[in-house]
Amino acid sequence: MREHTEAIRAPRALWVPFILGRPFGVPNDAAFQRRVLLAALRLLEAPAGQGPLLEDFPHDAPEQSGGGDALEGFACPVNFGRAPANDADAWQQEISDLASWHRLAVERRGRTTAALSGLTPGVASRYILDFIRDSNTPLYRAELARGLSLRLACEDIKAYYLEAVNEQPGRRAAQQAQAWFWNETVAGRTFIRLREVCLNSADESVKQFGLGNLVPRAVLQALQMKQ
Repeated sequence: MREHTEAIRAPRALWVPFILGRPFGVPNDAAFQRRVLLAALRLLEAPAGQGPLLEDFPHDAPEQSGGGDALEGFACPVNFGRAPANDADAWQQEISDLASWHRLAVERRGRTTAALSGLTPGVASRYILDFIRDSNTPLYRAELARGLSLRLACEDIKAYYLEAVNEQPGRRAAQQAQAWFWNETVAGRTFIRLREVCLNSADESVKQFGLGNLVPRAVLQALQMKQ
């Protein structure tokens, strides 16, 4: 995360515009990975004391293709075409539609990463909607700062969605799953609404959460281009 690196002020850092979890781009592209690694190592050539140094890697990762890791077409595991009466009902229906896929994911992996807040996805979604309506909504865990309570709930929901969609037959690039989450789900649209509420909050922990990693920079840039 660029914002975290700027705050930490590491002596030398290379920022890469790839999805989280793939700091060298896509798998099995040794030539591109070598370019990234060399760009990072060249930062060591900067004169001593010239820092903190944060440089941008100027290229996007190539599309993943070919070989044993070739991708099949991405299809959403459920149909979200129905239109419940309101956002709360729509979100609960979406979570319910993904439940069987998520159960399969947990059975196969033996664990889930959607467990930080201690809330079920349904309860976490209601907490987020309650916060959007009233930023003074009671915390679900009194010991948490409000910004942290939102972050844990949001991370659990996103993990639930991505674990479920990746259990669907057919391999896909991580970028496709991310695009599906942000462009085609109630959860993604609600997170974008939540960010606006967070940015206007008087609670510094909430504002910093909205400024940070709630909505990826690439998603915000795409929204700006559409406007």
